[in-house]
Amino acid sequence: MFGIRRPLRRALSLGLPTAWGATAVTYKMTCPLAQQDGLGARLVTSAVFFVVGTGLIQHVRQTLLRELRQARRVAGAAQSVLLRPPPPRVEGLKVAAAQLSADRGASIGGDLYEVVATEHGVRVVMGDVRGHGLPALGTVAALLGSFREAVHDEPELDGVLRRLERALARHLRERHSEEHPASGRPPDTPVAEEFVTVLLLEIDAEGGVRALNCGHPWPYLLRGTEAGPLARSEPLPPLGPFPLPPELPATPCGHLGRGESLVLYTDGAEDVRDTRGRFFPLAETLAKAVHDHPVSPEQILRTVFGALLRHTAGSPTDDAALLVLRNERAHSATSHDAPAGDDLPMTRHDHDVRTT
Repeated sequence: MFGIRRPLRRALSLGLPTAWGATAVTYKMTCPLAQQDGLGARLVTSAVFFVVGTGLIQHVRQTLLRELRQARRVAGAAQSVLLRPPPPRVEGLKVAAAQLSADRGASIGGDLYEVVATEHGVRVVMGDVRGHGLPALGTVAALLGSFREAVHDEPELDGVLRRLERALARHLRERHSEEHPASGRPPDTPVAEEFVTVLLLEIDAEGGVRALNCGHPWPYLLRGTEAGPLARSEPLPPLGPFPLPPELPATPCGHLGRGESLVLYTDGAEDVRDTRGRFFPLAETLAKAVHDHPVSPEQILRTVFGALLRHTAGSPTDDAALLVLRNERAHSATSHDAPAGDDLPMTRHDHDVRTT
C-alpha cells in the first residue's frame, strides 16, 4: 500500500503544475479572446493567468508544508528515541521530566537528561547543548550514548565526565570533517564556539549525593516547604572550549532524605524574562508548589511550567527542561540523620538581584 501511495503522490506533485501550465498555454494559443487587444480581452487574459499563478503558488505552498510536517515528524521521532522519558521509578526514586519549547513548531532542541540505576548508585545527567536543530540533536545523541555506557563502566563520576568530554570532542571532529571535507584533516579544535553545560549527579543507597558540574545551574533541593540550591560552589567551565583539569574531585552535596526532591533544570527555566524584564522566580515557584503539602514530581512539573507560561505571557524565549527526583525509599537517611557537615544549604537563591 505504501509503495503505491508514494509514486502516486510524486505523480500528482508533478502533474498538477504541468496541468496548470498546460491550461495557461492552451488558453493563450487557442482561445480567440486571448488574441485580441481590447481592454476586456486583456482583463480576461489577466484573470486567467492570475488564477493559474495562484494555483501554482498554492500547490507549491502545500507541497512545502507537507514536507515540513514530515521533516518535523521524523525529527520528533528521532528525538523521542534519543531523549526517551525516564522510568517513573528508579531504585526507590520517583522520577518525572518534561520539556517546554520556545518555538511551538520546533521539534528539536539541545536539552538532554537521563537517569540510570547502576551498581555505583543512581546516576543522573542534565545538560544543555549550545544551539538547536540537527547539529544539536547529533551532539545530544553522542553525549547520551556515551553516558548510558560510561555510567556502568566507570566506578567514579570523574571517569564518566571524561568519557563525555572525549565523546563530545570526537563528535565535533567528525562533524567538522563532514561539513568541511576539503580541509583534509580534522582540526585540533574542531568547532571552538561549541560547548555543552553538563551536570552529573550520583545518589547512593543511603541518599548521599555527589556531583560534578560543568557550567550548569545547580539543582534545587525541596526540603519541607523550602527550596534552595543543592550546592554553592563554583562550577567548572562547560565541556568543549577548555580541557578538564587533571584532578576532578566530586562535590559532596549532603543527603537526599525521604520525601525530599531534587529539581534539575536548564537555564531556560530560570533566565527567561517577562515583558518588564524580570527573571522567572524558579525558587519561589518551587517553594510555593510544596508549601501546603508534599507533591509528586508530575505536579511540580505542571506547577512550574504553568507559572513559566504565565510569566512569559505564553511566549517563552528559550527552551526549558526540568527533571524531578523524589526520594520515596523505605529505608534512607533523612535530613535529620545527615551529618552536620553535610547539611545542604537552604538559603533561597537571590533572584531579586537580577531583577530589572
